[in-house]
Amino acid sequence: MSRVSRNNHYNAAVWSDHAGGIVYDAELLSKHNLVVGHELFAPEFWLARQAASAHSAGRGQVYFLNEGECHWVLRHYRRGGLIGKLVADRYVWLGAAATRSFREWHLLAQLHAQGLPVPRPVAASYLRSGLLYRADLITATLAQARTLTQCLESAPLDAQVWQHLGRTLARFHAVGVQHADLNAHNIVFDGSQQIFVLDFDRGRMRKIDPVWISKVLQRLLRSLIKLRTQRDIHFQMTDWQLLLQAHDAQLIQLRE
Repeated sequence: MSRVSRNNHYNAAVWSDHAGGIVYDAELLSKHNLVVGHELFAPEFWLARQAASAHSAGRGQVYFLNEGECHWVLRHYRRGGLIGKLVADRYVWLGAAATRSFREWHLLAQLHAQGLPVPRPVAASYLRSGLLYRADLITATLAQARTLTQCLESAPLDAQVWQHLGRTLARFHAVGVQHADLNAHNIVFDGSQQIFVLDFDRGRMRKIDPVWISKVLQRLLRSLIKLRTQRDIHFQMTDWQLLLQAHDAQLIQLRE
């Protein structure tokens, strides 16, 4: 038997049955006449409807879901590093609220509600098996999206773009959002050149502190330097100084 509970935050509803649970945007699923269930997170469900295409990304594949006005992306949570070779997509069960998928969905919903540039979360799920669980997340796609990496492979970015990026990151830091793995692959420009930040797995809200903010930015810098070595992207330290100066000035302004 399944059950559904609703609250007034972010149009959120929670559905659960004996196998697992789903948190979802009730407005979005109702709009697209989709029935809540675990099949929504099965690529086969969308492939049978000829509404999915697979793309390699990071540690595995993501599926772009396109049906009518529905333009979403489905991501399965996978581990990295040595442990990922042993338990590729299993995590220790500590309760529904502590699952990677539910935590990321709620953080994205909170940020989206505040007007921060993140993809709108659609639904997140977990399937439990004893002391372990697997998880998936569906978010809205961004039109004509290109990662910062892809942009820098093509051509140098104007000074104004680096400054815009710095100010955008400052908006997140000003409200205490700590990204766990900020890099050039999860910063995205849409078709209108608006900047979005993706992949908030293990992200969290924290008391604002220059120490962790600096660590987040340094992680992005290391990503850019590594890509310059590996792919010869168009990046110079003068670009970074533009980003950093704009970031710091915007952060001061937003906190006044």
